[in-house]
Amino acid sequence: MAEVSVTGRVHELVEPLLAAHDVEVVDVEQLGATLRVTVDRPGGIDLDAVSEATLVVSDALDRHDPVPGRYTLEVSSPGLERPLRTPAHFRRFVGSDVAVKTKPDVEGDRRVEGTLESADDDSFVVAGRRLAYGDVEKARTVFVWEPAERGKAKDKAKGTTKSKAGAR
Repeated sequence: MAEVSVTGRVHELVEPLLAAHDVEVVDVEQLGATLRVTVDRPGGIDLDAVSEATLVVSDALDRHDPVPGRYTLEVSSPGLERPLRTPAHFRRFVGSDVAVKTKPDVEGDRRVEGTLESADDDSFVVAGRRLAYGDVEKARTVFVWEPAERGKAKDKAKGTTKSKAGAR
């Protein structure tokens, strides 16, 4: 039987505890001496929920000690550009703009950007290209800044303060 990684053990430990608080574990990474747990909740996560999740994760890690040695715990939201690691992540963001980097031995361009068209248990389609999850080195959503319409901000500001001129 294969040994479960530290990140796998942490994920298995904290996932049900956070689910009880309506918080999803998006990712667990160990980067040197930092253990990063990325969390989210439907509709987005706020600072209070991240703080609560930090207490739950910290308590569980203290009780079960799944991480050898010293480390710094970091619990955070996924931010605007979210990592896509599991088929469930990909399915959730079908219709969104994504950036994908394939592994070096995968045929075709290593970097693919476009709309995530579909996703199933084995693969996904982005910009017309079908990729297996095992071919992916990194994938994330891409936040697209929409240009503001000219004059909108000024019009809103004008609309919120009423002038007494002509009010006679």
